Amino acid sequence: MRKAALLYNPDSGGSRKRQRELESVLAALRNAGVEADLIAAETRRDGGEATRQAVAAGCDTIFACGGDGTIHNIAQVLANSSVALAILPMGTANALAHDLGLPRNVNLAAQAALQGTPRRVALGRVECVDLKGKPGSRYFVVTAGVGVDAHLFYKLHSGAKQRMGMAAYYAKAWNLWFTYPMTRFVAEYVESGSDVPKRAEVTELLGVRIRNFGGVVQELAPGASLDRNDMRLVFSRTASRLAYLAYVTRGLLRLRWTIPGVDLAHSTRVLCRYNAPSDITSAPSKIYVEADGELLGTLPAEITVVPNALTLLAPDR
Repeated sequence: MRKAALLYNPDSGGSRKRQRELESVLAALRNAGVEADLIAAETRRDGGEATRQAVAAGCDTIFACGGDGTIHNIAQVLANSSVALAILPMGTANALAHDLGLPRNVNLAAQAALQGTPRRVALGRVECVDLKGKPGSRYFVVTAGVGVDAHLFYKLHSGAKQRMGMAAYYAKAWNLWFTYPMTRFVAEYVESGSDVPKRAEVTELLGVRIRNFGGVVQELAPGASLDRNDMRLVFSRTASRLAYLAYVTRGLLRLRWTIPGVDLAHSTRVLCRYNAPSDITSAPSKIYVEADGELLGTLPAEITVVPNALTLLAPDR
């Protein structure tokens, strides 16, 4: 690491404390001989443009100072480049930081990046219809979702947590989850190591790239790993809300329950599309798509894995 940029949102919660922490990290990097600067980015567009400018200025490392949403935005620019991504976990969930074994203390996380070995990993990629009705695509690092979870992101836009507070935000999400109509859609895929096409009608699909989400969820998709060049698909064939709760409870309690109607598979590609309506005059309800907690658009969507796409700086394992 010779030249680094630290990207952060100055309007995030606890901004005064966050500023002091970032200045401390900046001083530590400079003491280690790294040319480093803080760059403020208040929006996703700002973050992408700031990352591009930092790369053009010769930075070999970009620090994502935030959570998985911040990482997601920076990864769009760093994908398929040689510039490394380092993480200072300052978000709410920090799922990727948990999976990489990063300390929550930002100074220790910076030291882990300085001492870590560059690790080349695959990225997921989603192609779908964006919210303006046009074709769009985004890379993802942690997970992509179609159905129930994406519908919640549609109903609860990004500013809701700051305005409502986390308790009210989760209460609203819980209410929406119980009122979601569990609309079915079609998922077509081929399992890793096979050439036999498969088809499933599902109410929810996840494409997961990491093993450990941390917090209460922990292992959401057993068998998922950044070391693999595929993703772990979680199919919910059932419309039963109890089955959903049982599956999440299984992870919370670290149990290996088999939940009827919830299946798993490894794959490098899955195509999700609307069911053909029985009445051609009736339009299907919109089914939404998200990646790394960012609402992307609607079906149809194709989720794939791009090998050797991103360099991460993390503790050695």
